[in-house]
Amino acid sequence: MKQPIGIFDSGIGGVTVLKEIIKILPNEDYIYYSDSKNNPYGDKQDKTIINLCENIVKIFIKRNCKAIVIACNTASAKAVKYLRKKYPSQIFVAIEPAYKMVHDHAYDKPTLVMATKGTIKSEKFNLLFHKYNNHKTYLLPCVGLADIIEKGDHEELEKYLRKTFGIYKGLVDNIVLGCTHYPLIEKEITKILGQVKFFNGASRLAIHLKELLKEKNLLSNDTISNIQFIDSQNSKEKEERFFNILNLKDKNKK
Repeated sequence: MKQPIGIFDSGIGGVTVLKEIIKILPNEDYIYYSDSKNNPYGDKQDKTIINLCENIVKIFIKRNCKAIVIACNTASAKAVKYLRKKYPSQIFVAIEPAYKMVHDHAYDKPTLVMATKGTIKSEKFNLLFHKYNNHKTYLLPCVGLADIIEKGDHEELEKYLRKTFGIYKGLVDNIVLGCTHYPLIEKEITKILGQVKFFNGASRLAIHLKELLKEKNLLSNDTISNIQFIDSQNSKEKEERFFNILNLKDKNKK
């Protein structure tokens, strides 16, 4: 039996990361953990976030996961340092806001970083921001947005975006999607802001994960792969949305 890769988020937003991983690692088994019971993480205390993450990590370790992907920017910012120290033999790969990508590809363009309050206030993000600051950047803590996306309330989402994003229309060319939920609403953001360039860290995370697995000779050559979905509230609605977003008819479900 091959070892799976564990991926977790505070909800189903991390499916946007899983999609990128599957593109370059199609032969792996995956276990995705959606912590709907404790969603959202963005406004929680650091200690609470660390405890929630560690509980999920323990589940993955019991299931013999060869790598654990933290597909939540807030969890990555608050918990990955602790987890790597506590479990030094475990491979952890953590998502982070793609602000460096702006520096590399569109440095001189006005940029809006949208993220949870927890991510924007975190030491990890601030080190990244100050290192690559183009001095044309707006930081926008999107309080409650991940929760609205998680609920799938389109009317509430439109109201939120018009109220929060309308003032940036014509001001920014780049949008850094600092939460894994946000790529799910790129079309809705474009309706408010017009044509902008989106940046998120999922593709780079996927490449880094493949490099780590290759380095440790842990890549799977099996042509059959399985994806298991676990939700902390056992939500069948979340599970259905998850697989609809993945849109992988040829993948086996568990």
